[in-house]
Amino acid sequence: MDFLPVQYLPELLTFSNLWALILGALVGMIIGAIPGMGTMIAIVLLLPMTYYMDPVPSLLLLLSAYQASEYGGSISAIVLGIPGIPAAAATVLDGTPLARNKSPGKALGYSLYAGFMGGIVGGLALIFLSVPLTRFALRVSDPEVFLMCLIGLMSVGLLTTPNKLNSLISVVLGLMASTVGLDLLTGRGRFIFGEPVLMDGINIIALVVGLYAVPELMSMISGGLKKRRSFEAGKLSTFLTPREILGTLKSSSIGSFIGTIVGMVPGLGANIASFVSYAAAKKASRHPETFGKGNPEGIAAPEAANNSSVGGGLIPLLSLGIPGTPAAAVIAGAFVIQGIQPGPQVLARDPGLVFGIFYGFLATAVVMFYMGRLLSPLFTRILIVPASTLVPIILLLSIVGVFASRQVFFDLWLALAIGVGVYFLNKLEFSSAAMIVAFVLGPIMETSLRRALVLSSGSYSVFFTRAYSQVLLVLLAGIIAAGIWSYLAVRRRGGENLASSGSVP
Repeated sequence: MDFLPVQYLPELLTFSNLWALILGALVGMIIGAIPGMGTMIAIVLLLPMTYYMDPVPSLLLLLSAYQASEYGGSISAIVLGIPGIPAAAATVLDGTPLARNKSPGKALGYSLYAGFMGGIVGGLALIFLSVPLTRFALRVSDPEVFLMCLIGLMSVGLLTTPNKLNSLISVVLGLMASTVGLDLLTGRGRFIFGEPVLMDGINIIALVVGLYAVPELMSMISGGLKKRRSFEAGKLSTFLTPREILGTLKSSSIGSFIGTIVGMVPGLGANIASFVSYAAAKKASRHPETFGKGNPEGIAAPEAANNSSVGGGLIPLLSLGIPGTPAAAVIAGAFVIQGIQPGPQVLARDPGLVFGIFYGFLATAVVMFYMGRLLSPLFTRILIVPASTLVPIILLLSIVGVFASRQVFFDLWLALAIGVGVYFLNKLEFSSAAMIVAFVLGPIMETSLRRALVLSSGSYSVFFTRAYSQVLLVLLAGIIAAGIWSYLAVRRRGGENLASSGSVP
């Protein structure tokens, strides 16, 4: 099958397809920017419309919303310090400091350009690597999935924050939260404390709002409701110079590559890709000490990873019929609604549909870029709104987002309780980002670990004898060694500073 035959290109250039791309990008960007809503809600809200649409525009509608919501999540992450989607949590680390201390428009500009690059790279990977990389993914089994999850946890625990111990404790707290609910293998309830609603586990939307929105609201209230920021008009522009774009090209490339590879592994997706990319960009940067203080590279890497993981996550769906992410699972449902079974048969029997999706996916990145250029300056002005206006708006949107996810009042109280606790933990330099990553990875790790041990009759040698496992173990050892080296370097610099100040003999 030839790659990108031009005879299928006119099928994309129809009014219904272009309308679907624009509507999907608009809805995805707005919903993604609302804290607590995110990608899944954007896709689910649009899904009923696909019943009355032709196959190509219906799928492009959902793919465009998927792509744009990944960028939309960075808008609230940068402007408010509250990620609209969990995958944007890494963007907060440098996006919010840059927006508040220098230029909110520039911060969103770095996010937009990196997201555009990631979307294009993910789309090209979807086109050219679907078949060969899916063959590789078939060889990855439970031991490798467990080790990849462990690598993700060690990356976020050891390489993204200066306080290694508290960050690792945050990882443990996130893993503990992930065990609430039904046991994935036995079906028995764990840590539900008599609350039937906890049988399904802790609602991730409630957890995200509790980790980010509630502490941010409490900080805004404690800082004074009449406080407002002011910026020069030029600082609200998302325009970047060629030099500024080239300055983040390396980190965007790192994020695009990692996001595509991680996105292809079912169950991982943008959440893990963003933090692994952030850690990798920090290690590769000439100025790693500026990460967490508003370094544009710290915005570009996770944002490129978020958008490239969309294309990577669709590779197993189109090639094997296996959705790599929850959002891809909903899109698989859209295939079924259209009477199409995703998988190898689609590539052979309906090339027009497949190439329509290929061309259309590349178009989603372009539409997202121009939609972002149009709407992002409006969002940057949120920073100049006084806290007395922002607090009730954020509170209302957070309440709506949490309640809309499951229509359960318990989740509102849960988000409030988590938020109050995290507000005080943040003062002790615990990591909300590490908690959310551990929470997402927890069920995947547990299932993979237990299945691997069942297949090996309880022998842990299964994690050491497989070739792919050995490669991952070397990578894991490198991450741990880098974390220890970084910790010792910080301790050594601290001792030198004390000695130079005369505080130690």
